[in-house]
Amino acid sequence: MPHAPRRTALLCALLTSVVPLSTATAAEPRDGAPAPSLRFGACPASVPAPPPPERVECGTVSVPLDHSRPDGTRIRIAVSRVRASGTPAERRGVLLVNPGGPGGSGLPYAVTKRAKLPDAVRRAYDVIGFDPRGTGHSAPADCGAMGGLFDAPGTGAAPLDPVPRDRPGERAYLDSQRRLAADCAAGTGDALPHLSTSETARDMDAVRAALGERRISYLGVSYGTYLGAAYAARFPRRVDRLVLDSVVGPQDWHDFDVRQAFALLRQREVLFDWLARHASRFGLGGTAGEVGAAYRRVRDGLAARPVAGFGAAAFDRAVYRALGRTERWTALGDGLRAYLDEGSVDRLRPAAPFDGAESRTYEAANRVVKCADGPGPAPGRVLADIRRLRGADPQPVLTGLEAAACAYWHVRPAERTRLGSPAAPPALLVASAHDPVTTLAGARALGRVLPGSRLVTLHDDYSHGVFASRGNRCVDTTVGAYLVGGTVPARDVHCEGPGLPEPSPRT
Repeated sequence: MPHAPRRTALLCALLTSVVPLSTATAAEPRDGAPAPSLRFGACPASVPAPPPPERVECGTVSVPLDHSRPDGTRIRIAVSRVRASGTPAERRGVLLVNPGGPGGSGLPYAVTKRAKLPDAVRRAYDVIGFDPRGTGHSAPADCGAMGGLFDAPGTGAAPLDPVPRDRPGERAYLDSQRRLAADCAAGTGDALPHLSTSETARDMDAVRAALGERRISYLGVSYGTYLGAAYAARFPRRVDRLVLDSVVGPQDWHDFDVRQAFALLRQREVLFDWLARHASRFGLGGTAGEVGAAYRRVRDGLAARPVAGFGAAAFDRAVYRALGRTERWTALGDGLRAYLDEGSVDRLRPAAPFDGAESRTYEAANRVVKCADGPGPAPGRVLADIRRLRGADPQPVLTGLEAAACAYWHVRPAERTRLGSPAAPPALLVASAHDPVTTLAGARALGRVLPGSRLVTLHDDYSHGVFASRGNRCVDTTVGAYLVGGTVPARDVHCEGPGLPEPSPRT
């Protein structure tokens, strides 16, 4: 069978720990059963070292692949820890952190995110990172060729342009999603239905038990908010503090993807206007319309003649990545200008190649988790939504429509992931007013299924990721007081944002 090597590799990942183990920690019984063991030791090379005297340590927790069959196949969840820096009297417990995705590796996040947290939070909490199942060092998902997702245009394996414009293009688009689903089924095998958010929430509780903690606090960003709400739904009385930053709304994944695609179109218009207001810096035109025309010349040129494998699909991925972070707008503007002047795409390429091994694992886990979380869309709905997007703009960015592959998924979940619980303590939600990746409307919608929660909004801000990310004192003080002292604001909090940035200096 052509996919047998991938099945063998996955089975090894399922059954073998990839993180060195040493020194055992205390454990606590969970629901009357022995707590899983967790031994900490050295970390993989992908985990950076924090500044001395602090140190990061890593280990694994063994969990069932299918939590409803505890005696069946088991996998290992990779965990990292940086201990609280304060006195024993200051320590509050553990703070699990997740960077988003689905598909983001959380193992290094215990170090990188912790470095940005307020000092009082670092003193109070052991910060715990973990790779959710299907990602990083935790039974990584394998989708093989992924329907030609990363193939350069012109190879015959993928349509030349990822935005279908006619019936043949639509058929080619759906065929690529069908092939992607088939590749994921062949590569991931029996694990396919079990790499879900609900199963990951149960893994989180196994980590809690292995750490010997009665309750956990949690900070999730982007998809991490969805995971946190799923944990609160299943284990409401095991939640201490719950911070959900840049919130995924409680829709099904395809609906979320489509809402995001429309928000990205609105953000792109803001970008065009910003580039026009800095015409002397970028030279792309003095009006949003002129900048838009320059943008289309770049994209049309790359669709017709890719440069070193960088075509329309790679361009759209670069734009998708840039639109959610205003600090990336200068590089995108410079990249557009460089292509028009020199035919170069060097400035348009991201620092980490999209076709690297880590990115392939991310993209695989992203589809596998989304499609395991609930019923997927029908192919007709996928096409109808793409037509709606093209009706709004002839050149939408479809990169984020990851759940389109769920139309052809080989395992059909019967129910959507449950989110939130009246029994959980009040949560603190954080949102940027103009974030196009996870919209403010989504944060408000999730807030309605988390009773007693409060929303902290950073106004006049256009980026994804807010707490301990944007450097906003109002946000960081409010969230820090909640995490350390349990202070729940009496009402929603409104913070003044920075507005759009000035362009970075030329390099």
